[in-house]
Amino acid sequence: QVQLVESGGGLVQAGGSLRVSCAASGRTISRSTMHWFRQAPGKEREFVARIIWNGGGIEYSDSVKGRFTISRDNAKNTVYLQMTSLKPEDTAVYYCASSADFGIRPSYWGQGTQVTVSS
Repeated sequence: QVQLVESGGGLVQAGGSLRVSCAASGRTISRSTMHWFRQAPGKEREFVARIIWNGGGIEYSDSVKGRFTISRDNAKNTVYLQMTSLKPEDTAVYYCASSADFGIRPSYWGQGTQVTVSS
């Protein structure tokens, strides 16, 4: 089983940038698809981005496409989400998730990190 710990959240002004990280421990994530989700107050958790385990593809939700970039460093067992041109509607708890080996769907979740964008 893998443990995921997000960090890097905080308060930023609209138009600013922030990078959140997800450090994995317990086993390698090099064979896992890694995801970022977010959940705003009073709303359901929504997909943000994912990077396939085999390097075959990266996907983003329409709401963040062109502004957010997901990346991974398998040597550090870490995945990142670089967020730019942040908007107040990006305010949410951001969660990292990992698939099982060679899978796609999330199986393991982190505890989340709060991102707050002020207007």
